[in-house]
Amino acid sequence: MTDLQNRKVLLTGGFGSLGRAQAVKLSKEGATIIILERPNFENADEIVKNLGSNIDYFGCDLNNLENVLSCVSELSDSVGGFDILINNAALIINKPFEEFSLQEYEDQIRINSSAAFTLIGACAPAMKTKKYGKIINFTSLTLNGHWDGYVPYVASKGAMLGLTKSLARELGSFGINVNSVAPGAVVSDAEERIFGDKLEEYNDWILDRQSLKSRIQPEQVADLVHFLVSPAANMISGQNFAIDGGW
Repeated sequence: MTDLQNRKVLLTGGFGSLGRAQAVKLSKEGATIIILERPNFENADEIVKNLGSNIDYFGCDLNNLENVLSCVSELSDSVGGFDILINNAALIINKPFEEFSLQEYEDQIRINSSAAFTLIGACAPAMKTKKYGKIINFTSLTLNGHWDGYVPYVASKGAMLGLTKSLARELGSFGINVNSVAPGAVVSDAEERIFGDKLEEYNDWILDRQSLKSRIQPEQVADLVHFLVSPAANMISGQNFAIDGGW
């Protein structure tokens, strides 16, 4: 028997590189996964089919927090409450600070942090009733301050770190663990989109700064997430785990 048998997982942003790896890993460990992704995602049915068994998805716009609350509360009721919540989804835009509008700043805060707060609020009641729950928030290596062009994104990840620390204290007495994962520069679809024809230069820049001279793969992040939601981590809470190749 695998260590997540019969556990029900809600995973946001599950169609990106990191999310797909987590869905596959946790499904192989026996969990049932519901991926929360934006509505009308192209080829969603095909993506889910290729991920494997015990994985489904539900369209929900994380920009609309009222809709997030209602749809996740409904999903939670339908599955008898989620055991594990992974706030993986994120919006990331790279450009100089002066070029960001207030709306762009607020969009990243809302999707990257406020949506996580809303999701936790929707999932926590069932976890409290069960006296069991594992919540994983995603922060980022960029919190080290050594990155240009990501001010709204970094601010949103700082909020996620604060959310992790404070909620670990408030929810701990109900048997709920809250931790965060801070990935470094993971090989992903997103970096190809952001850096385009400068990808090779970016790759060299990353390896020059990492202690370990190979790129981080999504599956390695998924392994860390699996550990944190497994029984092996039952006494770990309020921690932020870097997986950054020794930056």
